[in-house]
Amino acid sequence: MKEDAPVAPPDFQDALLSLRGHRMRPELHLEEVPAPSRIAPYALALTAEVNAAPRTMDPDAFLGHGRFVVLHDPAGQEAWHGTFRVIVMAKARLEDEMGADPMLGEVGWSWLTDALTEAGAGYHDLSGTVTRVLSETFGGLELRGGQVEIEVRASWTPTTTDLGPHLRAWAALTCTTAGLEPLPENVTALTRRR
Repeated sequence: MKEDAPVAPPDFQDALLSLRGHRMRPELHLEEVPAPSRIAPYALALTAEVNAAPRTMDPDAFLGHGRFVVLHDPAGQEAWHGTFRVIVMAKARLEDEMGADPMLGEVGWSWLTDALTEAGAGYHDLSGTVTRVLSETFGGLELRGGQVEIEVRASWTPTTTDLGPHLRAWAALTCTTAGLEPLPENVTALTRRR
């Protein structure tokens, strides 16, 4: 923190503390990145990468990625109906058959709402999009073939400063979008030995 930077308000400090110490699946790798600075006076941003083999550089092991942003404006923002806003994104490649499913948008949205419910994340003013992207290749790229991707983007206003459930919901959404099966409560995923 810069010496001349203002001290974060207690609510934002509480929110940041609530994001620490959560155990995530071994396939999910989180990293703090620079947060947007023009939307709100206080912000935090995390990115996630989902890999089939933890801590690998194998491009075939890459399954998907996402972003989690917390915005805080102590004065509140009218569109948020509150002083905090959580913004998330999860994106992954899909099998061609799944990408052709006309219900994909509803399914993708249910992954988000189910994750929020299962995590016990209190929220209101939820909005977002589910986008299906079909890429076709031509010329020298034809060897790669086409691909279908899904991208879930959403934002909501949390009902408390305890953002841990919101982080866990986003992590679950990101893993589900990347094709990982949900883990039952109190079960740890085993990783392959090298």
